[in-house]
Order: sequence, then C-alpha cells, then structure tokens
Amino acid sequence: MTHSALVLCADGTEEIECVVIVDVLRRANIRVVLASASASRRVQCSRGVVLEADVLLDEVDAVTEFDAIVLPGGMGGAKAFASSARVHQLLAQYYSSSSKVVAAVCAGPIAFKPSGIAQNKNITSHPSVKQQLMVEGDSPWFASYSEERVVVDGRLVTSRGPGTCFEFALKIVELLSGAQVVDEVAKPMMLHPAIHSE
Repeated sequence: MTHSALVLCADGTEEIECVVIVDVLRRANIRVVLASASASRRVQCSRGVVLEADVLLDEVDAVTEFDAIVLPGGMGGAKAFASSARVHQLLAQYYSSSSKVVAAVCAGPIAFKPSGIAQNKNITSHPSVKQQLMVEGDSPWFASYSEERVVVDGRLVTSRGPGTCFEFALKIVELLSGAQVVDEVAKPMMLHPAIHSE
C-alpha cells in the first residue's frame, strides 16, 4: 500500500524544512501533496525562495486520503498555520485518529495549542518559540519539553529546525513505512551515520 502525506506551506515557511520533508518522503515512495495555506499556490518562503504548492489548502477536503499531516517551520508560515481555522480543523481531525501521524518542526508546533491538540505530550520545537507553547501562567501546554533533535510521542513527531529535518523526515518515513525503508532512502543520500543506522 502506498502511504501519503499532506505537507503544508505558506508565505514565510522555512524553505529548507519544506523541501527536505517533501523530498525525503517522496524518495520513500510516499505520495506527498504540498498544500498552500496562503491565498496563492505560489508562496514566498522565509529566505525569499518561491515554491509552488500542488494545491491550495482550501481545496483539500478528504482527510482520509492522507496518512500524515506535516507542518514545516519558519515563523511567518507557522503563524499562518496557527491562525488558520482550516489548519486547526485538519490538525484536530488527524490527531483524533489513532492511525494518522501529526508532525511539526521548528516553529510549526505553535499551531498545536490553538488547534486544541497535543496537550500533555512530549514535544520539542525551535528554542525561539518554546515560550509560545506555554498556557496561561507558568503551566506548560506540553507534558515535557525536550532538547532532543526529534521527539516522538505516539504518532506525534516534533523536531527543532532546518538542521534536524533529515532526521525528522526519516522518522515520519519510519512511522509510515518502517525502518527498512528508512535505510533504503538514507544510505544513497550519504547522510551522516548518526542520522540513520548503518
């Protein structure tokens, strides 16, 4: 069975994260649809690179069609996700399913709290947005905040930034397709041995 993933982007998305995620998943024969949460399919990323999404997010209506939803970071894109009712709806629907993967990297996890998901979970993020993951007062939204490069809590996957995106994407591959596929994808890419098993 071919697995599938919905990857979001928006103006201000971190381009390295977005492209690495899409590329690695497609190398693993996971069908990826890149959906723009902005007004246009063409999005200007955080460093000025322009990407063209496959569809507008508003055109995505079949949640059952995908096995995972993935949010890259980049502060502009993450803020767009965090303020989008459509993103909130999708995250809540995916998170409520025991078979779906919900993943976010860098600033992407700031969309979790307004979506009402991932409370009392173990997560990570880019250090610059850690405080945004707090609820009122000093109580954290999350159960435990980790400095690990990739954190997995059930089928929730979070990671820290552009430099952790290969590990992050490979972890999604592992959850969807298994460790053998991870090795098949990682070895020809000549990734550092610490990123995957030899």
